[in-house]
Amino acid sequence: MLTVNIICIGKIKESYWREAIKEYSKRLTAFCKFNIIELDEEKVNSNPNDAQIKTILDAEGKRIISKLSKNSFVIPMCIEGKMLSSTELSEKISQVPLLGKSSIDFIIGGSWGLSDEVKSKADLKLSMSKMTFPHQMARVVLCEQIYRAFEISTNGKYHK
Repeated sequence: MLTVNIICIGKIKESYWREAIKEYSKRLTAFCKFNIIELDEEKVNSNPNDAQIKTILDAEGKRIISKLSKNSFVIPMCIEGKMLSSTELSEKISQVPLLGKSSIDFIIGGSWGLSDEVKSKADLKLSMSKMTFPHQMARVVLCEQIYRAFEISTNGKYHK
């Protein structure tokens, strides 16, 4: 069974986002081993300069890289990534085992994004939209789209 991980910076504070994630996590157990790996955000003042931002990205990036699964297909979520339809994402997920990979690691960075080092590990850089979303919402949307992708690949009734 494929393992799907979401490696993310920060914790979900609001109960309504946690409940939505919990629901999709429960649904996903029918299709894969699903994990969310939350890593601490770097502490920073309210107006960091470029050097401080780079330090934050590097520190968070090292923690992210340490959590990447061996033999995983790595998908960082980033603004410069490719936008896919739900059907295209389903096709990508379905192809992963055929590539000899046993897991998929989706990565959601912190407030300042992802380090270049993390992005260099990508098998596919993915963007949800040209719009910016709060990280909590992005996590819920990603969980929903992963669930939708599995439903599409199994001809489930969820995707219309």
